[in-house]
Amino acid sequence: MKELFLAMSICCLVSPSAYASVQGREVVYEENGTTLKGYIAYDDAIKGKRPGVLVVHEWWGQNEYARKRVRMLAELGYTAMAVDMYGNGKVVDNPDDAGKLAAGVYKDMPAAKARFEAAMRVLREQNTVDAGEIAAFGYCFGGGIVLNMARIGEDLKGVASFHGGLGTATPAQPGAIKARIISFSGDADPTIGPDKVAAFKKEMEHAGANFRVVTYPGAKHAFTNPDADVMGKKFNLPIAYDAKADKDSWEQAKVFLREVFAGK
Repeated sequence: MKELFLAMSICCLVSPSAYASVQGREVVYEENGTTLKGYIAYDDAIKGKRPGVLVVHEWWGQNEYARKRVRMLAELGYTAMAVDMYGNGKVVDNPDDAGKLAAGVYKDMPAAKARFEAAMRVLREQNTVDAGEIAAFGYCFGGGIVLNMARIGEDLKGVASFHGGLGTATPAQPGAIKARIISFSGDADPTIGPDKVAAFKKEMEHAGANFRVVTYPGAKHAFTNPDADVMGKKFNLPIAYDAKADKDSWEQAKVFLREVFAGK
């Protein structure tokens, strides 16, 4: 009884802020008549404004995996937002539909740019966000999207691509890229391959970009997503989770964000 009373007394003395946690909510916005459904998360124990990070989903759509990454970023002290590149929060569960949706976005890059910028405006308008301190993360399809946003000179502090496509029909021009870039790829990823990595490096050097490319031996496509094993087996896709590469890329991305927001 004495121990119980002591525990209750301690609880009464704890500040309510000690129970603060990551808050997540859906947000609906619009671009050119299309309803877009995003997801924002932040830690309400942190007071004042902080940097913001956009997260662009895999080709499956803005699903729980993208939202998990948003919450992980919120736990680090950022306000993060999962972007909806497909419209109406569309999510699919098979590669045929996913491929069609992703291809549709890439065929109309002006529309993709507009949707990305619409999400960026929403994030910047949050009262927890320093509007001048925005970065973007992208996974698979989303990795290619954020790299393309960097190529065209979007006002971002940094861009991190996780197993994202490195190729482009419109290479970056010298001086166009404002964001620092880091790209994580697996050397066993047949969708990228060493030739595309080499071409990306050459493009970035020609553009004068501040960039770094990290390649993981033996890692396949989608190596950060634990669901990749199941989806790979179900649809006979060359994708697989790699715990070591996942952990290392996340740790490096955390350092990357600290550096870009510190201006180093």
